[in-house]
Amino acid sequence: MKSSTASQQPRKRPFNLLLNEENVQQARNFTGNLSATVDGLLADFVVRENNARQSKQQLGAAVAEAWNQFRAAHGSFADDHSTL
Repeated sequence: MKSSTASQQPRKRPFNLLLNEENVQQARNFTGNLSATVDGLLADFVVRENNARQSKQQLGAAVAEAWNQFRAAHGSFADDHSTL
């Protein structure tokens, strides 16, 4: 029977990465578990990128809402210049 702690661990599998050999050698002076260090850095990167994407989407939604409010109040510039 698996313990509840073991079942909560994320699935891990090997991946091939091409890394600068000198950087890896220097990093090994600071960590005994390079895989865990890289995995943690990658997790932080993913969180930052997701937050940045969400911020851009929220900004886009706010701009669209402001534009829609402006258009509802003042109409569209193109309405005065329609050739139809």
